[in-house]
Amino acid sequence: MSSKRIGRISEEVKKIVSSIIRNDLKDPRIATMTSVTRVEVTRDLRYANIYFTVLGKDSEKHKTLKALEKAKGFVRRGIGEKLNLRYTPEPIFHLDESIEHGIYISKLIDKVSKERKDESDEDEE
Repeated sequence: MSSKRIGRISEEVKKIVSSIIRNDLKDPRIATMTSVTRVEVTRDLRYANIYFTVLGKDSEKHKTLKALEKAKGFVRRGIGEKLNLRYTPEPIFHLDESIEHGIYISKLIDKVSKERKDESDEDEE
């Protein structure tokens, strides 16, 4: 199967899952600031690795992951209703912490650049 088709299916699954999480799931454990960052469907269309991020504390992140794991069947049925594929992919949820990691790296870079600026200001005096 072509990688373009896999990419299009992945994007469509991302839209569907985002809509399901936002509108259809009523589990109070799911944080309101949950967003799907990316979806990777396997080449055989059997599995969909769904990466999501939660704005909040670690406890909220893990509660949301557990709630999404519980709602796998509901999410899969929703994907199957909206996508006409031979196989409906089995959702596998992953907590995506790349945004938090990027923020951490950005803070480190800012800290180092500030320290270098302070050192160069001291050298000039």
